[in-house]
Amino acid sequence: MAYRLALATLGATCVLILLGGLVTNTGSALAVPDWPNTFGYNMVSFPWSRMVGGILYEHSHRLMGMLVGLLTLALAAALWREGGRLRRLGLIAVVAVIAQGVLGGLRVVLLEDTLAIFHGCLAQAFFALLAVIALMTAPRARVAAPPIEPALKGLAVLAAVLVYVQIVFGALLTHAGRIDLHLAGALLVFVFVPIVAAQLRRTGDAVAAPISRLVTVLLGIQLLLGLGSYLARFSPMWIPGEQLTVTALPVAHRLVGSLILAATVILAVRMAGHAEPARTSGLSAGPEPGRASGLSAEPEPGRASRLSADPEPGRTSGLSAEPEPGRASRLSAEPEPGRAFGLSAEPEPRRAYVRPPSIRTGLTDPATT
Repeated sequence: MAYRLALATLGATCVLILLGGLVTNTGSALAVPDWPNTFGYNMVSFPWSRMVGGILYEHSHRLMGMLVGLLTLALAAALWREGGRLRRLGLIAVVAVIAQGVLGGLRVVLLEDTLAIFHGCLAQAFFALLAVIALMTAPRARVAAPPIEPALKGLAVLAAVLVYVQIVFGALLTHAGRIDLHLAGALLVFVFVPIVAAQLRRTGDAVAAPISRLVTVLLGIQLLLGLGSYLARFSPMWIPGEQLTVTALPVAHRLVGSLILAATVILAVRMAGHAEPARTSGLSAGPEPGRASGLSAEPEPGRASRLSADPEPGRTSGLSAEPEPGRASRLSAEPEPGRAFGLSAEPEPRRAYVRPPSIRTGLTDPATT
């Protein structure tokens, strides 16, 4: 349920970005001068017969924005039951879509081009957030991923950041004419991102590999659209289709840029969830199979541990509390029978010396003389 809602919200937001591009490139941003109403009507009750010219683009943009807001609320409710990170992402999406609507309305009321820049940049970030939610709720995302080097994870994150910065430069180009920043950013993106995509494609990951191929294709399309948009706006060259082409090229350029951002953010999130490759450490916690550790708690079979509490059968431990039969312990409190203990309190009775009869001395016994 949450996955289907995420895809529906993502698709509706894609249409919303497309309509926003039409509003900007046709100069229809101020076709409806009031907000949140439309010429005094409630947004939903505005007559369709009056939706002509720039009003058609602007009011359609508002209606689609309202639909995206409702879908985001439904998505957040579905993610709330999931709990954990998905619940937090759902709440962030609700806050973002509300802020996006307020920025769009203030842009009309206050007539500030700076708000239009923030409005466009937040729309792209919201689209990328929905892409991440779709990834995390997708069944394919549960497939175990192979280990990835930490350096490749950092490169994937850097690629996503570069793409978003380039989108910000694109908003500055649209609303402030800063083409220098956009061209410099394009050079970095078209050099760095294809290299990262090629490395991610070689991982063989069930999610990263196909999306990396998609990023490569989208970058090629984006390059052609960017060149066409530049020629249509900044050169006197005649372009087939004239006004229609001049409008369609930057709108498509903006939409493909959104898709590239969503794809690179998905890659960065997917790589961040990968485990690092296992390395054999010299300080391994477990001994090698078939080899006992020097500090093993269990000795080898048939060999008593030097620190074992139970000595081998027939052999007493040097610290045994019970001495061997027939042998008194050196620390025994009771000495062996017939042998006085060196520290005995009662001394042994003194024995009288009896001269053996076979021994004669050289002295004369007085009793016999």
